[in-house]
Amino acid sequence: MKPPEDVKLSREDGEALIERIKASNLASDDQGLVVKIIRIYFWLTLALQEAKISLRRLWVALFGEGRKRSKPPGGDSGGSAAGGKTNPGPSDSSPTSSAAKPSGEDVSAEQRRGHGRWGAEAYLGAEQVLCRHDALAAGQRCPVCGRGTLYPVPAGVEVRVDGNALLTAVRYELERLRCSACGQVFTAPLPAEAGEAKYTVRARAVLVLSRYSLGVPSYRLEGFQRLLGVPVADATQWELVEQVADCAYPVFEQLKYLAAQGEVIYHDDTATRILAVIRANRKAAESGQARPATLMYTTGLVAETGAWTICLYFAGRAHAGENLDQILALREPERAPPIVRSDALSANTIHDEGAIVRSHCLAHGRRKFTEIEEVFPAECRRVIDDLDTVFEHEATVRAQRLTAAARLAYHQEHGEPIMAKLKCWLEEQLRERLVEPNSPLGKGFQYLLSPWHTLTQFLRVPGAPIDNNVVERALKLMIRQRRNSRFYASTPEPLMWPVS
Repeated sequence: MKPPEDVKLSREDGEALIERIKASNLASDDQGLVVKIIRIYFWLTLALQEAKISLRRLWVALFGEGRKRSKPPGGDSGGSAAGGKTNPGPSDSSPTSSAAKPSGEDVSAEQRRGHGRWGAEAYLGAEQVLCRHDALAAGQRCPVCGRGTLYPVPAGVEVRVDGNALLTAVRYELERLRCSACGQVFTAPLPAEAGEAKYTVRARAVLVLSRYSLGVPSYRLEGFQRLLGVPVADATQWELVEQVADCAYPVFEQLKYLAAQGEVIYHDDTATRILAVIRANRKAAESGQARPATLMYTTGLVAETGAWTICLYFAGRAHAGENLDQILALREPERAPPIVRSDALSANTIHDEGAIVRSHCLAHGRRKFTEIEEVFPAECRRVIDDLDTVFEHEATVRAQRLTAAARLAYHQEHGEPIMAKLKCWLEEQLRERLVEPNSPLGKGFQYLLSPWHTLTQFLRVPGAPIDNNVVERALKLMIRQRRNSRFYASTPEPLMWPVS
């Protein structure tokens, strides 16, 4: 089948074509179908321009997820047999998975996710009000039987949840008195709890959390606050957030130093758009200056050091590898090389790879096969089932909270035979030409085999993670920011350098 000729259709030409179709003699049903096809063309073009979309994700967007495979009741979670296994995914498995649950024990409601209502002890920020009996007290006679004596027992608890704006205000009306003789005005003082500043420290902290944790754009919060009668302009919000940032900057510098001392470091990138950088790129292009780097990244970096987990974000032209280089420059020289976890992209490579123990994400390798499973079901299911079994072993390890050494021994006993057989099978498929190397399936095989040593560090290095999901979840915070407030009420500017 020959590929069709290229179609280049602008938005204006497309709208004109739709009008001509509506004015034609085509049946109404046919007109509607053709118009929908044109709309899909523009949607697909925009989707491909705005994001990196895989064939699997494009398939889901156009045709839906399709029917999910169900796991047979009582099925064995281990082994590598193809077919009939559920696809739990490589995310952090909870202790409630079939592999993680100790035999003969039921999982309690506290361990189960989504078990129902929150208990009263979960409301740590609730105001506490002690309610006493109006007519009864400890030591009195029982009003029912008249024989016993009342004594204290643990209090009952009821919780009531109220609603309010993120920012609330108190309006102080100060009494003023004027002297009838000299005209002097005497104004009542503010109470001590009113403070000196109009916006309290708590108000500024709430603004920071609403913007950078909840992902609420300033213009949206401005409208919400105006609706509730406590207006705060978006420009004022920015000034208050900047004050918090100025105070927090020294803390951020200290966190960078502490993160550099971490035993395990995860890092990854997501694309971003920074208006200041885009304007600088445009000015450089117009003035004929040397072209700066045009891609922009938000790097997420999560460091585990002792009992602490530190999460840092860097936004700018530098990619994850360059940002990690800057962090590791602060590392104390006498410390052992850290375990660095990432995907296998070259943007994650640092200047001196010999100074770290590089460990690549097995979940990314698995994802290569879930995206093409519809096209190559048998081969993909073999790989996915084997990797799922390894992830189930990891869930068991986490549920039992084994030490790094015990975890390594567990994976070597249970996971290493599975991974060794999988590697032999992958190599045999390519060697015997049972898989076309340049096909999507062949590229998936090569994605696993090329960095096999770093993908399987969890079988050799104590404490080496099995996936990069920690930083993947951390980056969702920045992705939410990008989706919620990208270029609101402004003309979009080109992300890439203009092509001459």
